[in-house]
Amino acid sequence: MADQSTIARPYAKAVFELAQEQNKLEQWGKLLQSMSSAVDDPAVMALLYDPRVSGAQVGQILVDALGDRLDAQGRNFVRLLAHNGRVGVLPDISAGFDKLHAEAERTVDVSVTSAAPLSEQHKIELAASLQQRLGRDVRLHCEINESLIGGAVVRAGDLVIDSSLRGRLQQLASNLNT
Repeated sequence: MADQSTIARPYAKAVFELAQEQNKLEQWGKLLQSMSSAVDDPAVMALLYDPRVSGAQVGQILVDALGDRLDAQGRNFVRLLAHNGRVGVLPDISAGFDKLHAEAERTVDVSVTSAAPLSEQHKIELAASLQQRLGRDVRLHCEINESLIGGAVVRAGDLVIDSSLRGRLQQLASNLNT
């Protein structure tokens, strides 16, 4: 069986192309996030896998739940997914859409987990350095994890830079054990 992201990819691409043609990337991005959140609801999730509930019923329940947030194309999209038994991959479709949107805008979301809060100046310098290295505009998302002891861990897609003290200590311990 194909994994969720493989199933979601063509849907995400189709919606992205439609949104791009209509110059509605932001609206579709928000709509897909709303759809994804609705599907993540435990009650809706239970309906998705209930054999007594048809795809059409699942689609109508989701359309009703999203209400005015859906225009005609949004309703049609939900019904298409329901008809094909793909409502459960909406979170992956949303993630795929966001990835295509970021690529089109030449942006990248970067997660920075640090042991202590970063100063605004440090954030600016880090973003500039990453922008130069990645060749894209950088959107930093910072969080604090005191268990890192010192330093930070930077994640941008597949790139991970672990300059935390905890990471360095683990690397040193690993080197000593080999």
